[in-house]
Amino acid sequence: MDDQEHVTLIKVSTNASQYFVDSYYAALNGRRNTIASFYMPPAAMPGGNLPSISFNGTQIPTATAMQTMFEQQIPQPHYEVQCYDCHVVNPNYISEGTQARPAKTGKNMTILVAVSGYVKYGNPKEAQPRAFSESFLLVPNPAAAAGQQRMKNVKEWLIQTQTFRIVV
Repeated sequence: MDDQEHVTLIKVSTNASQYFVDSYYAALNGRRNTIASFYMPPAAMPGGNLPSISFNGTQIPTATAMQTMFEQQIPQPHYEVQCYDCHVVNPNYISEGTQARPAKTGKNMTILVAVSGYVKYGNPKEAQPRAFSESFLLVPNPAAAAGQQRMKNVKEWLIQTQTFRIVV
């Protein structure tokens, strides 16, 4: 990998992570009916056994189950992200059924995103803030890789693996 490719990976991963964090936590805070759209569809994964979602030690079987949990079981959350960081994990990832995009685009990678902050469940004036830590492995969206990103609401990066923990 040359220096320019390395710089591209850093820029793309940083921009993707910032957009992801801003949009994902906005969805958790107010548009919970869109949560499932942030995850890799099982059909796009070999064996169909992903995404892998762990919420405070409980394995959530599907993105739809995660969305249903937030819509029906969890009081309205109020997430406040304090910080996040990202790292390129695999600079040469290619989604099943898609072709590699040119390396200069920086769109063939997986990105580890680590997030921490506070969350309140229920009435934000009455609820106590709880510290949380969350990590995501983002992968290129096969629909975006296939050139469908011009379609409305097609995200470039999707969650393949997620682990959430209340810290305190």
